[in-house]
Amino acid sequence: MKHISILIPYGHTSLVNIEGTHQVFTLLNQFLEQAGKSPEFEIELVGLARETTQTNGLFTVNPHRTIQEIQKTDLIIIPAIHGDPIQAYQMNKAFVPWIKKLYSEGAEIVSLCVGAFFLASTGLLNGKQCATHWVHAANFKKMFPKVHLVDDKILTDDRGIYTSGGAYSYLNLLLYLIEKYTGREMAILISKAFMIDIDKASQSPFIIFKGQKEHEDSPVKKAQEFIENNYQESLNIELLADKFALSRRSLERRFKKATSNTISQYIQRVKIEAAKKELETGVKNINEVMYDVGYNDVKSFRSTFKKITGISPVQYRKKFHRQTYMA
Repeated sequence: MKHISILIPYGHTSLVNIEGTHQVFTLLNQFLEQAGKSPEFEIELVGLARETTQTNGLFTVNPHRTIQEIQKTDLIIIPAIHGDPIQAYQMNKAFVPWIKKLYSEGAEIVSLCVGAFFLASTGLLNGKQCATHWVHAANFKKMFPKVHLVDDKILTDDRGIYTSGGAYSYLNLLLYLIEKYTGREMAILISKAFMIDIDKASQSPFIIFKGQKEHEDSPVKKAQEFIENNYQESLNIELLADKFALSRRSLERRFKKATSNTISQYIQRVKIEAAKKELETGVKNINEVMYDVGYNDVKSFRSTFKKITGISPVQYRKKFHRQTYMA
């Protein structure tokens, strides 16, 4: 039987992650028993203290055991810890030696959503792939440059460490682990019981591009604003370099350093974000939307759209258009 330790940190922690994970694995044990098999998991809430206040004191969670009482476990699950990640780490750093020790002894580790910030602070994610909520991707990259963030992914699996993307995508990671530990049949059963879309692999369709302006390079900010205000036009690096009196090489270098995107990538993302908004609420057909955001070639537009969102313009409209939703 595998022992699962669901951590109960101090601070504003996701109770949804905690209760949802406990509920999913508890029901899985019940399904296994109904199938004439033995339960596979012992699930415990593990904290730094017996009584742990959560969400700014609104709730209290009572862990089954403290870390001092757990000498061996198979799976450590770190829920999302909201708020300032540095403060969250300081409040919960007593977990770190325990996590590192058990990982070195064979335990696997899971972080859910922004729980990746706490896990990355331990150093165990260095050189490994990691997912987190797309909203916090830019900040994560700045804080943890040694971690290979894949901000479009729903989940990652790298050398005994698993991470999930934003918010409720943690359920997809739980399904992945269930299939790995108990097989496809049980994963499908759980997906049906909780109505989880199994095999969802990307959070790209849900990403909202707002630009990366958390920097102090004034000419780059002006270039960004120009792109965002003129995305319908045919934009290129030469035009921007000339407008802001910089050499092409200097503008490209500074733009990439400040935004983590090349100028060409930034132009594409601004155009596609505008197209997404039109597809969500408008009545224009795909070609009309394409022309409105400055594309003239259907193949190029569809290819770029799919590269950024993970799905085609037609699929995006079907997924998010309000009339489709209300049908």
